[in-house]
Amino acid sequence: MDKVISFEKAAGLVKDGATIMFGGFMANGTAEGIVDALVAINVQNLTIICNDSGYIDRGVGKLIVNKQCTKLITSHIGLNKETGRQMTAGEIEVVLTPQGTLVEQIRAGGYGLGGVLTRTGIGTLVADGKQTVDVDGVTYLLEKPLRADFAILGGSLVDKAGNITYKGSTNNFNNVMASAADIVIVEAEELVEVGQIDPNIVITPGIFVDYIAK
Repeated sequence: MDKVISFEKAAGLVKDGATIMFGGFMANGTAEGIVDALVAINVQNLTIICNDSGYIDRGVGKLIVNKQCTKLITSHIGLNKETGRQMTAGEIEVVLTPQGTLVEQIRAGGYGLGGVLTRTGIGTLVADGKQTVDVDGVTYLLEKPLRADFAILGGSLVDKAGNITYKGSTNNFNNVMASAADIVIVEAEELVEVGQIDPNIVITPGIFVDYIAK
């Protein structure tokens, strides 16, 4: 199977109402080409799961500015003032989740776990409406798994089988998201033939990847 497709075809797979996980941290490691293609087709009513809401003009922030996202599950929004404005105005639902909890929820979704027990958020608004579990006299929040229709990753070096390596901190949430979505698309910064990547440096194996956008 040839996994390589265009940015436009990758964006065309996403329909209104989809839930998408986006890799990236402050837009570092985000699939900018696919984001731009999604903005161009104006797909609507998206739920986005990501580390942060990027900037007004970079990363997933472009989708928020274009009002394509109705629900955002994220760790912080401080770098994108439009996210805060839309949240205050009731134009977008924002679920703020501690970063460590968020990545563990995604990991739980990818690995078939029933959830994650954490002390983070006990006694705060984070705990409102959530189940608690007592373990050896200590109370934990049960944070449930997260999965998505799509995971859209940003890969530094990708071969045509979908094996991915990342440069430094571009790894961030990308690798863990690869296991937690029904369809996984990686945007390749550099695309090479199978066999040109040393197997010892592969971080995300191609078995997780459905499409490569270049």
